[in-house]
Amino acid sequence: MEKPKYHIIVCASFRVGGEPKGICHKKGSTGLLPYIENEILDRGMDALVTSSGCMKLCDSGPVVVIQPENVWYGNVDSEDAVDAILDAIEDGKTASGYLLL
Repeated sequence: MEKPKYHIIVCASFRVGGEPKGICHKKGSTGLLPYIENEILDRGMDALVTSSGCMKLCDSGPVVVIQPENVWYGNVDSEDAVDAILDAIEDGKTASGYLLL
């Protein structure tokens, strides 16, 4: 497998022991993973989606990070939010409504 152009990282709130204790998973971040994966495929995007351990931004969760741009998004708790972020990636922009500064 070649390295993808984009890496979409979704916080799943896992701690070192493996148990989810943060906010992101409680707000449905892991439930969005299949939707994100399907959207990437449907759009033909050169991207990989993965879940991560806690990103330590619980007040802004669910958190999604786009690499290699290092763009951080917060409150990504719906398919509409995901669509806005993926649209922005495709347009070479950022989804300002979810952008964490």
